Amino acid sequence: MDLDAHIADFVRQGDPDRYISTLYAPECRRGTLLALYAFSIEVGSVRDRVREPLAGEIRLQWWRDVIEAGSEAGQGSPVAEALMKAVAAHDLPRQPLLDLLEAKIFDLYDDPMPSRNDLEGYCGETASVIFQLAALILDPQAARSVSDLAGHAGCAYAIANIARTLPRHLARGQCFIPLDILTAVGTDAPALVERRDREGATRAVSAFAALGSEHANDFREQARSMPAILRPAFLPVATAPAYLARIAARPAEVLDRPVDISPLRRHWRLFRHAARGWN
Repeated sequence: MDLDAHIADFVRQGDPDRYISTLYAPECRRGTLLALYAFSIEVGSVRDRVREPLAGEIRLQWWRDVIEAGSEAGQGSPVAEALMKAVAAHDLPRQPLLDLLEAKIFDLYDDPMPSRNDLEGYCGETASVIFQLAALILDPQAARSVSDLAGHAGCAYAIANIARTLPRHLARGQCFIPLDILTAVGTDAPALVERRDREGATRAVSAFAALGSEHANDFREQARSMPAILRPAFLPVATAPAYLARIAARPAEVLDRPVDISPLRRHWRLFRHAARGWN
């Protein structure tokens, strides 16, 4: 299997929605987008592939070394090779990638998210930067005007995905719902993680989903004027409102099982926004 096919298969299995979104991009840009998404999947799964935080930090440091070294680095890792080719081909800035790796250290430990501002900063350095870089790949000129849009997209996308997979995070002792939100609804991180206060946890999930919906609404308003050439970069966020709406309707259920929507519904949302934008 050649490198391009390997990366495409990796993204198709690891993030089907992002894979489908690349099919709406110009063919000459798809490989680069897939390389960026493969990198996001790879570093996003570090916590799941290590037993100790130090081992995860070593993996993230390896990625830092690769990115700082440049186009000749990453030999032997298909994802690293593809990413560095993409960076070189489109002159992508490296600092946002390094900032993403720094932010991902949070994933390796069980410290609770301190505040809403910290959460939004985390989403900005992890999810938002992927939207921004994808936009740069599609059209560097048009991408200059969508940094704020990428911020809301990243927050909506990340919060929706954290909320819908909450049982997995709680099972390993992680609390991504910010402490100030937990305090406001009358509970705390240990009670949430240990499921000792189901009513408080349900209120926390509702407030968390509301925060995601707030960013999704802000994104939708700004996306009305998005240049059509950039739509494929932002298509993955199209599913966030559907996830958040389902969580808001049944917040208690997400404490026990992940939330999903049917593949047909997800594909329809991606197609509709690819064709019509967010008008």
